Amino acid sequence: MTNEAKRLLVGQPLRTENLGQQLLPKRLALPVFCSDPISSVAYATQEILLVLALGGSMLLHLTRGVGLAILVLLGIVVASYRQICFAYPSGGGAYIVSRDTLGERASLVAAAALLVDYVLTVAVSMVAGVDAITSYAPALNRHAVALSLGFVLLLMLVNLRGLKESGRGFAAPTYAFIAGIFLMFAVAAWRVMTGQHLHAVSADFHVQPAPHLPGLLLVVLVLRAFASGCTALTGVEAVSNGIPAFRPPKSRNAATTLAVMGVLSATMFGGITLLALLTHVQMVDEPGRLLGAPAGYVEPTALAQIADAVFGPGPLFAFIQAATAGILVLAANTAFNGFPVLTSLLARDGYLPRQLHHRRDRLVFSNGIIVLALAAGLLVVVFDADISRLIQLYIVGVFVSFTLAQAGMVRRWQRDRARATDRQRQRIRRGQVINALGAVTTGLVLVIVVVTKFSHGAWIVCVAMPALFLLMRHISRYYEKVREETALHEEPTLPARNHAIVLVSGLNLPTAQAVAYARAIHPASLEALTVEVEQDETEELKRAWADHHLDVDVPLVVLYSPYREITRPVVDYVRTYPRTSPRDVITVVIAQRVAGRWWEQPLHNHSSLRIKSRLLFQPGVVVTSVPYQLRSATDRAHRPDTGDRDSLLLLAARHASP
Repeated sequence: MTNEAKRLLVGQPLRTENLGQQLLPKRLALPVFCSDPISSVAYATQEILLVLALGGSMLLHLTRGVGLAILVLLGIVVASYRQICFAYPSGGGAYIVSRDTLGERASLVAAAALLVDYVLTVAVSMVAGVDAITSYAPALNRHAVALSLGFVLLLMLVNLRGLKESGRGFAAPTYAFIAGIFLMFAVAAWRVMTGQHLHAVSADFHVQPAPHLPGLLLVVLVLRAFASGCTALTGVEAVSNGIPAFRPPKSRNAATTLAVMGVLSATMFGGITLLALLTHVQMVDEPGRLLGAPAGYVEPTALAQIADAVFGPGPLFAFIQAATAGILVLAANTAFNGFPVLTSLLARDGYLPRQLHHRRDRLVFSNGIIVLALAAGLLVVVFDADISRLIQLYIVGVFVSFTLAQAGMVRRWQRDRARATDRQRQRIRRGQVINALGAVTTGLVLVIVVVTKFSHGAWIVCVAMPALFLLMRHISRYYEKVREETALHEEPTLPARNHAIVLVSGLNLPTAQAVAYARAIHPASLEALTVEVEQDETEELKRAWADHHLDVDVPLVVLYSPYREITRPVVDYVRTYPRTSPRDVITVVIAQRVAGRWWEQPLHNHSSLRIKSRLLFQPGVVVTSVPYQLRSATDRAHRPDTGDRDSLLLLAARHASP
């Protein structure tokens, strides 16, 4: 990507000193970090209805009890994570808590769970958003994969532009969804109080029990519905992961944002669940079980049916669908903020590649954003943008991290209690009770989720998490080994002699510069090396070398290559070059043409790069490139860098000076 195109897409670079200006106020932090849990209410009720419908219409009344249990769990988790916001203001959530209190292995399990959860959040959110769009425009259903991938790309680009800019862009859709849902509640309440009936489009249909579940126990079905509905809790941990992005006082603002999110999510989820029961919404995973439905009936989402029953077809219904699609797509922004921060912490601690640790020119962890987009896009393609299949993989990782974070906080409070004053112990005891309750409840939910969803696709997550855990352990061991190998235990020995070899393919200005550089380092010996591929070209080079009298002080060595290879003969020659001491060093000097335009690059032979990459593995060999800038490269070097705003201002000031 050229610099101009990059600046057009992601904007001008930001100075390190501007990092404080990128910190978020609470009104922007809510859409940035809480769009996932807020948007989850759009499909959490639907997932409950889909599972209970396996037992037929007679079991749909259990939705109320399942929804109430989820609301209680949401309150416990929000209260627990508020404790983490104050205890760990540096962010990192479950990973940092587990590392500090439970040890390395527990922290890597939490990290693996969160990484998998973030990738699934993006995939599920995008597909769910497209599902809302196709509920309004069914003709677009065949383009679901392309639409989902397009939204992933769009969200990646927006996040690459910077944290504050993405917050401003996502605030309007998030608040529009919240306003639309509460408007729907108000209109529904008015219609009920005035004696009007709310009737979903599927209310007159009848759900036939699934034929393959005749002996399914009621308690198992209810537990499975509860596990599916717990998708309403996804993303709650994102606030504790991103505390450094808040304005001071960071912990208090993060805890307040988390509390507001909890109230909004609980109110909207409870209201949507009640309206689903009031309008008699019917949801099935197999259209054949919906008796009474007309031929070709395409089942809308549960929220779409509720909105249609409350508003009727018209602009308000279209607004709800548009707002739902927007918030579901933007819900992935929670992951786009949490995933890069977590990968940066893991890279800092040596568990992931170092490239993921540093902020780039827009003060965001760009590499983490790109990795997340690629992984989520792959999931969308593999699962064909099918929300029913993707949702089965969801929330396993969420509750693993929930449980470890709460268990770690219990140990943290126990540790702090030993050195606390009597007044502090009362606060610690209260926090310990909250986190202990959170650890027990989320642990039980984790067992329920794994048992009820394992055979429906959750096994993939149960395999992916240990694989990611082992990968991080392997990366950590590799970095540790490199640290030990490269540690400075003693002063390095100076080379005894330096032998220089200049690679040449023809006698020209780049070659002459390379020879001049080799002479400037005053090697113990100096020679030129060429590989004979075409005899006529080699004979011409030898004559030119002699005519310019270079053969006097720089002998030309010709290697015959019967198979027209270049790299192998050069590497073999350097490997077997005679050395009088094991401390001798061979410097291979390579002339390299530098083109200034992207389309000129493939027009040049890049055999020097292949030779260089092979020689780097040879001990006692140093490879030096002597660049020769072509005119297009020198012209580009004299142009001001359009990506550096300060350089442009300085250039303008100089031209304005007398």
